[in-house]
Amino acid sequence: MANFEELKNAIIKGKRDDVVNFVKEYLKGDNDINAIIDSAMIPAMREIGERFSRNEAYVPELLIAARAMQAGLEIVEPLLAESGRKSLGKIAIGTVKGDLHDIGKNLVAIMLKGAGYDVIDLGVNCDIAKFESGIEQGADLIACSALLTTTMSYMKEITEHFKDNKVKVIIGGAPVTQHFADEIGADGYSDDANGAVKLVDTLLAKSA
Repeated sequence: MANFEELKNAIIKGKRDDVVNFVKEYLKGDNDINAIIDSAMIPAMREIGERFSRNEAYVPELLIAARAMQAGLEIVEPLLAESGRKSLGKIAIGTVKGDLHDIGKNLVAIMLKGAGYDVIDLGVNCDIAKFESGIEQGADLIACSALLTTTMSYMKEITEHFKDNKVKVIIGGAPVTQHFADEIGADGYSDDANGAVKLVDTLLAKSA
């Protein structure tokens, strides 16, 4: 029987090579592909996220854990599609128009993947049309990131546009606040990646 605690700890510690080796060995045994996600990858990302929220882990540790998990996930993803695993939902995420910063956006995207969501990463400098393309690909929710005060104002245009489409929009980024989210009518705000996953969990559970 696979020692999922070993894989979970390797992800949390950011040991990318150990994660890749564990996943490859596990798959040689014709084992249940869903078990490695549910018993190791999701719990690992939830735990490092909780540690981050409690200030017991910091952005560099969160990033190396996320990258280690992503390395394992890249091996598993093609097999997940074949297994018919049901996603928790599909999220379109991007940094808004005029902003080319992507570290925070990438971290949230990886955390969402680790939590069991399908993620459409729209990249940076995303205008409304690009977010619309995410909806056309089946996104249930839009996540917008901004690192600059000069670009966060575009989030208002996005939330106003998608209100008519009845699509939920959440926002985040260094200059963004809960007050700003309330002011522009966003459906939610989070100041870190773990909080973003919890927010998505709550919003999509309500709409299910």
